Amino acid sequence: MSAAGNECRVFLANEAETERLGRELANRVAASGRGLVVYLEGDLGMGKTTLSRGVMRGLGHEGAVKSPTYTLVEPYEDLRPVAYHFDLYRLGDPEELEYMGIRDYFAGDNLCLVEWPDRGEGVLPEPDLALQLELQGHGRTALITAHSERGLNVLEGLEKVGAGR
Repeated sequence: MSAAGNECRVFLANEAETERLGRELANRVAASGRGLVVYLEGDLGMGKTTLSRGVMRGLGHEGAVKSPTYTLVEPYEDLRPVAYHFDLYRLGDPEELEYMGIRDYFAGDNLCLVEWPDRGEGVLPEPDLALQLELQGHGRTALITAHSERGLNVLEGLEKVGAGR
């Protein structure tokens, strides 16, 4: 893991490491006692849903974690903080988000993971963290960038967790 200012880069050799990063993110969010808006970016097949699965399992979810490609949002209201996993890949127009009451999901201290956030541009709130997954050799690189004080606090915690590997 390498870090500079408001961003850090993590190499993920396989699916297990991607899920572990998600669990570490969940631990930091849970420890803060506050929610977070996280944008998950990257091409198809880069591991966005795998990372989301790690987050939900890190918060205590024991069932399946599927990508909400057709439903747009999968709620995890039994978790603390309450978590919502969005997949906007099939969104036709950002205005469709207004019809589903998108602002309610981002109110309070919910954790909101958003795949394909560019599809909701102009309607979605700014992220606290943006996580870009890219192919690197046989693995992936996660570039994690903090865009708020809350995001920076979580990022600093991820740096500490990753430093011991």
